[in-house]
Amino acid sequence: MKNLIYKFLVLTLGANMLVSSCTLDYINPNAATEAQVLSSKDGLFALAIGIKQLYSTSALSSNILTPSVTTRETAIMTTFANLEELENGGTNLSGENGYTSRLFARNMRVKGMCEDLVKAAQTIDLEPGTRSGLIAWGNLFRAMTLGNLAQNFEQVPIYNDKNGKAQFSDRIDAYTEAVNILQTAIDGLTTNPESDDFLSFFGSDISLINSLYAFKARYALAAGLYDDAIAAADQVDLSVPSVFKYDTENQNPVYEGLIFNVAYAPRHNFGLPAGLEPDANDQRVDFYLTGDTIPSAVNVLPIRTINAPFFTGFDAEIPVYLPGEMALIKAEAYARKGDLGNAVTQLNLVLQKQAANDIFGIGANLPPYSGGNTQAEILDEIYKNRRIELFLIGTSLEDSRRFRNITPPDGTDFTTERNRNFYPYPADERLNNPNTPPDPSI
Repeated sequence: MKNLIYKFLVLTLGANMLVSSCTLDYINPNAATEAQVLSSKDGLFALAIGIKQLYSTSALSSNILTPSVTTRETAIMTTFANLEELENGGTNLSGENGYTSRLFARNMRVKGMCEDLVKAAQTIDLEPGTRSGLIAWGNLFRAMTLGNLAQNFEQVPIYNDKNGKAQFSDRIDAYTEAVNILQTAIDGLTTNPESDDFLSFFGSDISLINSLYAFKARYALAAGLYDDAIAAADQVDLSVPSVFKYDTENQNPVYEGLIFNVAYAPRHNFGLPAGLEPDANDQRVDFYLTGDTIPSAVNVLPIRTINAPFFTGFDAEIPVYLPGEMALIKAEAYARKGDLGNAVTQLNLVLQKQAANDIFGIGANLPPYSGGNTQAEILDEIYKNRRIELFLIGTSLEDSRRFRNITPPDGTDFTTERNRNFYPYPADERLNNPNTPPDPSI
């Protein structure tokens, strides 16, 4: 019943809230006004649900599928010009590209809604556990959008601007902001756990406290805050799942791209280069992929068929994060600190994990690490396992830059591991926002 009560607000809210200089939004004259939404508990609950809906059905597909082409996780399967430009990469990719532009605009839109939610939750009369829950919810999704932008663009607007003139900051500053607001949310929930009112409305699909710690660990690692990353990852309860749920009205957007519309297909060997291919006995290969290797429909690249249960149905649940990422975060953080013994210990937790011991059924079931003992060799193994264990979660471009010191080609070269370092800023943003930075060369 509560979904019916709030359906009107949820569906119309995003159109009314101006969050960037992007011109993709429209105004619905029948929608609740921003002031009405932000002045009551019911309005904030509706806004929070709208944030999750917009993120999970729109932004998430851009965050996963767009960089998957750039890092060779997927190959394109249709001759749509914008997709061909994305797969060609290099200097072929411009700010006019619809896919990279949507990645920017969708995250900016959700981020602006989160900023409004957090601000309003601090100003109206709410039960302490309801206030802390709403602030944590808003900060979680704001941190996720900041992280998605920082993974794909050199500079990021940390705060939106209602007049479309957002200031840009270095991407590491965006990661640091994400870490800080996630800790603020954690502190708030520690002092005032979610109220029964909050929990009964939002349910248990997303474990708020575990998600806050998981994303703090991810973004602390990206910011080079290794001790913080280890400490946060240690706090995540790996037995508690967090998922985005879908149904006939709100369908799994990655399924739509991979299977329903067949615009993308998984690359053979997860797009990993020679020398870092999966072990022949790695059970994660069959978890994610099925069928024989065949050529892609456009550029004759080696592909297979997706098998992961997260993407094979319109109502398939997508994990908010994967438990194996926590061990891999700790493995990398220890390795970069020079503590190679602990790095290998954490790496072995992933290599030896059996599917039955993972809440999503992901397990390599391999022997412990037996490769070289240098930092570089251990980091190579960690990178390989990140690309396999965390296939299509949206972190591949950040991972590729962090681990693989290669220069993407200026022109088209499908043998290169990644075809861009960062994306150009959308042409609409440049046209409307004078603070837009120069585009990166590649």
